[in-house]
Amino acid sequence: MNIAIETVKNSRLKDVDLSNIPFGRVFTDHMFVMDYYDGAWRDARIEGVSKMEMHPANMTLHYGQSIFEGMKASKNADGVPLLFRAEMHAKRMNASAERMCMPTIDEELFVEALRQLLALEKDWIPDMEGSALYIRPFMFATDEFLGVAPSQTYRFMILTLPVAPYYAHPVKLLASTEFIRAAEGGVGEAKTSGNYAASLYASKLAKEQGYDQVLWLDGVHHKYVQEVGTMNIFFHIGDKIITPQTDGAILKGITRDSFLHILQHWGYEVEERLISMEEVIEAHQNGTLKEVFGSGTAAVAAQVSEISYKKQTIKLNISEDNLAERLKTEINGLRKGDRDDIFGWIEPVLQTENA
Repeated sequence: MNIAIETVKNSRLKDVDLSNIPFGRVFTDHMFVMDYYDGAWRDARIEGVSKMEMHPANMTLHYGQSIFEGMKASKNADGVPLLFRAEMHAKRMNASAERMCMPTIDEELFVEALRQLLALEKDWIPDMEGSALYIRPFMFATDEFLGVAPSQTYRFMILTLPVAPYYAHPVKLLASTEFIRAAEGGVGEAKTSGNYAASLYASKLAKEQGYDQVLWLDGVHHKYVQEVGTMNIFFHIGDKIITPQTDGAILKGITRDSFLHILQHWGYEVEERLISMEEVIEAHQNGTLKEVFGSGTAAVAAQVSEISYKKQTIKLNISEDNLAERLKTEINGLRKGDRDDIFGWIEPVLQTENA
């Protein structure tokens, strides 16, 4: 499918301070758009970022057929934009689409749209350490119909926005025994908007108590760790790195998968399995719990300084020499072309004829 490109006449970049960016609020000049109707994706285009008209009966507003991805792009010392594991994001987007009864997207088209959009917006990529161009592919239903059924029409879009580091300090977590994020058989593995809406109330209560995020537990026993609101979770216990196994209720994080590959390459013994809060507390009490950290596109790696569960609190020592920082440095180095790409995850985005 050819991608039509209409560039804006005047870029807003000159009015933006890339060294002082609030996360998620500053957008670049262009976006990718295509529409699904009559059983096929059509009208692929790149155009200026603008508001959209929407009928009040749009099915997404009423029944929540909406999915998204979160990616980052950086640039190397020569100023060439770099995509990180774009094909894996395309596959996860399609897995979410299938779970939510939405049409899949040709993976080559998905990546090509990223290439052409990134080639246009490369000057928006910040140079500061830890900053990047955040990429948000998303899809939503567009039928104007009030009825509980899959839509017959959809829109797929990609927005890009410069961002600073997500967490500036180690995070404090509250393990919730009252609320759940997802259960086996549900849509926890899909990156669908409703999962995040359902998490807001518990997150609000946790922040009112002085915590940064909720540590979600399983929906049956309320004791097995699943993930954090913005990231997957890892525990360094003894000589092993343990992360909850993906069971349909946990998002298959791409940063999580990257960490698993890197840790195994570094010689660590990694286990993907059930891990209970009782096991975590016992490891802390006997001195074998060395570190807890999260993984995600926005956060990359975030150290955990405290976890509260029921009436018990785990406080962790945060040192400068820790695995989370090593992993963050490695991922950021790969994204900037400063590390050997032994896994073949990085794709340079060269200038296109249209950009």
